[in-house]
Amino acid sequence: MGRSRLTLLVLVLVLSYGALRIMGVDEDEDWGREREREESRERRRRREEEREEQGEEPPFLLKESKHVVKTEAGEMRVVWSFGSRFVEGPLRVGFITMEPKTLFIPQYLDSDLIIFIRRGEAKLGFIYKDELAERRLKIGDLYRIPAGSAFYLVNTGEGQRLQIICSFDTSESSRIGAFQSFFIGGGTSPKSVLSGFDDEILENAFNVTHVELQEFLSSQQEGPIVYIPDSGSPRTWAKFLQLKEEDKLEHLKRMVDSNQQGEEEEKKTTWSWRKLLDSLFANRDKKRTGDYKGKGKSPDSYNLYDAKPDYKNNYGWSIALDESSYYPLRRSGFGVYLVNLTAGSMMAPHVNPRATEYGVVLSGAGSVQIVFPNGTSAMNAEVREGDVFWIPRYFPFCQIASRAGPMEFFGFTTSARRNRPQFLAGASSVLRAMRGPELAAAFGMSEERLRNLTEAQREAVILPSASAAPPLKEKKLPELIRSFGE
Repeated sequence: MGRSRLTLLVLVLVLSYGALRIMGVDEDEDWGREREREESRERRRRREEEREEQGEEPPFLLKESKHVVKTEAGEMRVVWSFGSRFVEGPLRVGFITMEPKTLFIPQYLDSDLIIFIRRGEAKLGFIYKDELAERRLKIGDLYRIPAGSAFYLVNTGEGQRLQIICSFDTSESSRIGAFQSFFIGGGTSPKSVLSGFDDEILENAFNVTHVELQEFLSSQQEGPIVYIPDSGSPRTWAKFLQLKEEDKLEHLKRMVDSNQQGEEEEKKTTWSWRKLLDSLFANRDKKRTGDYKGKGKSPDSYNLYDAKPDYKNNYGWSIALDESSYYPLRRSGFGVYLVNLTAGSMMAPHVNPRATEYGVVLSGAGSVQIVFPNGTSAMNAEVREGDVFWIPRYFPFCQIASRAGPMEFFGFTTSARRNRPQFLAGASSVLRAMRGPELAAAFGMSEERLRNLTEAQREAVILPSASAAPPLKEKKLPELIRSFGE
């Protein structure tokens, strides 16, 4: 009996010791994970301090850009952010600049493309429902080109440089976080995608001789953006277009048609190279009816400057474009906005609950303030024309125009649904909507005092500068509330 009790006691001690060891291991693991998190936070803090000491740009101001195309006739560059610890998502912002009478040669992308005409005029040609369509675009026009859709751009402005702001949706691109151009037109620079096929295959597909094929695939050497006729440039495209109309069309028919199966067979073809190139090389002086050419009725463009503002007061106006107001955005998953602030005015501090926001300063100067979730400043940076900034989803922020003049900025959001921003100050703020004993307790003040403070600002959404604001009822305000109106 005594021996049984002793055995049981030893067993209990062994089990207890094992349990303690397991608990100790779990505690060690928990402590180890916590230590790793703390070390990671410390490393991030040190990086931020080093960035500030070295005078580096704030992480939400995108100063770095990369040229993806650059020729004598124009360029395309994309802005990038390096070293930011926040995920930016699949959207990339780019800029296209084209000299007068130039062509961005036919191509397609592995990413959705949204273009906004900042300055100048353009002709956009693209394939829509297996047919060639064209659009004449002017300042303020917005248009979406789906991924995989062949298109080209022509600067049609007389003596005017074309400037385009664009967004790329890289969520389904062939390379993560980047986009890729597949040039249809081309030669030795850039190479057409056709160049990758064997000569024998192409000779048979196009029904041309080897000499004709080599001419077709090796004449272009000026890059993706080239000069076109009437520019005084003796380039390959210009020489080609100086041919007589009948010679030009005959040459295109010979070089582009994959076979000579007659009119009926051509109608059945998914899409014809000749349809694309015939329009591109057509007589530019021919009279047109409207801004549309082609059988495929493509969506209309949307002009932001012709649209009625969603909100407007004496201190500025704003337009937010989503899938309900422009249905092509439904397929892109992105929204667009345009804001104009008068001198010294500000977009009230607010939060985007649905999307990350990217902005480009179109004119003027001012500043952008962004706040971390813990209530500390993430960025307080001056911005001017051409600067690009981005605001992560949920982060509070505001934009303030310089007192020297108005500021206008345009941008994209990562959601095509209605955003419904939550304003933190002003007549339409969540503080005014939530006013009551709970909010008063949260600020540690009486309900009456809270009401006086939240009703001091009479304007909503776009707020005036201190000099233009109406007089306040209270003589002195707490720093937290005062900062909203400054």
